[in-house]
Amino acid sequence: MRKKIPIISPTVGDEEIKLVKKVIKSKFLTEGKITTKFENLIAKYVHSKYAVATSSGTSALHTCFECINVENKQVLVSDFTFPATANAIILARGIPVLVDVDRETMNITTEIAEQSISEQTGLLAPVSLFGNPLEQSFYKFRKKGLVIVEDAATNLGTKLGSKYVGNLADVSCFSFHPRKIITTGEGGMITTSNKKLAKKFRSYKTFGKVNNEFLNDGTNYKMSDVLSAIGLAQFKKLEKIISKRIEIAKIYDELISKIDIIEPQKITKNARHTFQSYTCVITKPNLRDKIRNLLAKNNIETQIGTYALHCLPYFSKCKKIGNLQNSEFLYKNTITLPLHENLTYRDQTLICKLIEHL
Repeated sequence: MRKKIPIISPTVGDEEIKLVKKVIKSKFLTEGKITTKFENLIAKYVHSKYAVATSSGTSALHTCFECINVENKQVLVSDFTFPATANAIILARGIPVLVDVDRETMNITTEIAEQSISEQTGLLAPVSLFGNPLEQSFYKFRKKGLVIVEDAATNLGTKLGSKYVGNLADVSCFSFHPRKIITTGEGGMITTSNKKLAKKFRSYKTFGKVNNEFLNDGTNYKMSDVLSAIGLAQFKKLEKIISKRIEIAKIYDELISKIDIIEPQKITKNARHTFQSYTCVITKPNLRDKIRNLLAKNNIETQIGTYALHCLPYFSKCKKIGNLQNSEFLYKNTITLPLHENLTYRDQTLICKLIEHL
């Protein structure tokens, strides 16, 4: 049996252990000063005025939709996404309206949104996938009075020109799951420059408290100082992690350019793609799963890109715009290859040779 090549291997070590030990020795384990420090670092990094830590990327989204109040409102959401995006809308009693994405960038576009927006549209919930940002023009909808809540779960560190994702939409939500750029095990972060919304988010995730009084609806979506300690150590490595991922992605690009049946995700114009995932389209029909099975037999872990929500039983009755053909094509034909700091050139060469010779 060949050595296992995992799809992800978080960059964690002694630095994280040291800070977690410090928190444990303090005896203060719930959300406190360490989480506040982590929030401030993220806000400063993306150049937003506020950052609010949560227990996960999903709870970050749910907090936003509750506090913005999407009840009985139609929310345009990318169909090609993980179910959590639409789940959060439904939990907040909103009405998800599924829209298609671009087949090459795998993101919703300005043109698609323009064709999908109606008088009933109450909110936009685009998803920027795999470290690849939305196109710059998408954010113009803010000027037209539409609030944008961006599911940027995979996109910490992603840039459009000189601006970071997290400071482009009205509200952005990040995830710190182990497959993300940096991890806290589980965790999320909301960024915004809207003071009123930031106060609502903070109240909602702490049982509805405001200055130690229970004034609002709320729940417990706090991030503990234990997890935030991991986040602080991870944050110091963020740019180094991104640089390494870009370097590995360039090697994949070169190797894959010689294979006819596979194409990498197209990078948005004027963007820094952070490659949370290295996701490709298998252009030959009915071949993606055969490739995944072959790689699995060689102890190489892969994943699909993500899901076409309208193809899943729970979301099949959701309102949708058009036939969502690009989303469905990507759901059935995308593959995510291993990408992490321990991945060697030899590993990448093996992966690509197996794909080429299938």
